[in-house]
Amino acid sequence: YQRRVRGSLVMESPEQENEQTTITEKQSEDSDTMDESSEEEEEIKLNETDNLNDAKNVDERAKYIPLRLTDNERRLLRLVEAALQVSDYTSKVDIAKWNGKTRRITEQLKDICAIVSGLLVASDYKLGQELLVNKKFKDNASFFQDVFEVGRRHKIMNPEKMRTEYGKLVYLIQDAVSPEIVEIMEFNFKRPVRTVYGLLKSQGALGVLSDPLVGTATMEIIEAGKPRPQIQREIKAKENAVKILANKYQSDKISKKEIRLCLRSIGDNNSFLRSNCDSLDAMILLLKTLFDPEKPDGKFSLEIQSGVNGARLSHRHSKQYSYVLQSLTLWREILNDMFKLWYLSEEDLLDEANRYRLTNTGQGLNRVQGAPRVYRAITGVLQTTQHKVGSWVGSSVIHLGDHNVPNALMFIDKYTQVPRIINPIITCIQEIDRLVEDAGIKSYIDSCFGGKDDLKKTILCDFFRYGFDGSGADNFFDAGSCIDGRLTSAWNWCSKLNKKSFFYVFKLSGFIGFDGDFQK
Repeated sequence: YQRRVRGSLVMESPEQENEQTTITEKQSEDSDTMDESSEEEEEIKLNETDNLNDAKNVDERAKYIPLRLTDNERRLLRLVEAALQVSDYTSKVDIAKWNGKTRRITEQLKDICAIVSGLLVASDYKLGQELLVNKKFKDNASFFQDVFEVGRRHKIMNPEKMRTEYGKLVYLIQDAVSPEIVEIMEFNFKRPVRTVYGLLKSQGALGVLSDPLVGTATMEIIEAGKPRPQIQREIKAKENAVKILANKYQSDKISKKEIRLCLRSIGDNNSFLRSNCDSLDAMILLLKTLFDPEKPDGKFSLEIQSGVNGARLSHRHSKQYSYVLQSLTLWREILNDMFKLWYLSEEDLLDEANRYRLTNTGQGLNRVQGAPRVYRAITGVLQTTQHKVGSWVGSSVIHLGDHNVPNALMFIDKYTQVPRIINPIITCIQEIDRLVEDAGIKSYIDSCFGGKDDLKKTILCDFFRYGFDGSGADNFFDAGSCIDGRLTSAWNWCSKLNKKSFFYVFKLSGFIGFDGDFQK
């Protein structure tokens, strides 16, 4: 994520931004009562027309945008992360035993609650005493609900975080909502994720979302070659818009601080959309500018043949071009609705009436569970994509709740990988222009690939052919051209990158791996 702090560009996550802007926000609050200058008001009014459409869009998105964590909630986050890191919940619960599962689940839930309680005492002895002395777990139900809700909310806002802990967290709550476990534990672990829309609605301040200034107040300020005066004007306009909205909608029910929290949370969502969708937009642009949809360019033809180089599909150049374009467009639409899909995924996963069955799917024991809410939503996304691209190439089957994609958690996990696949490729393509400034590297690229332009097309042509060839599984049904199989093929291409002729160009561009970091 990128933003400007006093004119200096920094890279950070939304949670880190919250800490670094505390001083700035306090300074802004102190000056909230000051009258705005005519110059500032004029600057904001210039953006009001452009922001009308943004406001309409934000009103719907806000229903699924989680609230940014406060300082106190961040302390709870550290507790739940530490507890999950040392827990072997799924290893002890999801095993092939046909008796005593309820007892195993109860024991593990009590262990995790005990760990969280102990960590609380270690971090804040006085508060720990107040909560725990002479009390049972059920007496602190609200505390445990808060702790686990904070963990879920943090993960949704930061998909790259808690990559091992989140699965344990969701699965333990999934077990904890069953009636027999609730009866034993005497409370329910589940609490709805706090959202921007939920907070504003409960406090009677939904007008914030429809205000024309909301677009300016939540916009992301990116350098992108802009002159410094323009960037400073954008920063000033954003700060003034936040100040005006906080003053306008504060009441006895909602404070300026809460309104600012909502606006910052929407801004975090805008940052997420830009960082994830822009790379796909760039990839689609490269496809359209470097490759003709009808006529192949000699050695850069996108044609694939089943059985050649592992391909499971046979497409002529024009058909493969359309297939790649619609796949990239579909991924972009999914990422654009990711917060909504994630919200619905948790609704399906944690629905006490929607029970799972532990099944060997060919990849070990997995929790196979239907996901009707997500299925309806992804069907709508698919229809939107089909309308955008026109004709559809390949299958439109959506695997969800079967041995390919056992449950909604697996679905979300698969599509959060898309940026990890696309971003390194885009970075490599962009870095090639810088690499050829070195005479030695330029000589290598010219002799091996025929120049930097041909190198770019070589990398992209290989990805567009063999990253979308139906490979990655031992049968057509599990891979092929279905909605899930398209991503399987892309991952299969990533696993073979080290065997490609251009692998060392990736290394020179700073490439480390596609899988990211599993540490927090």
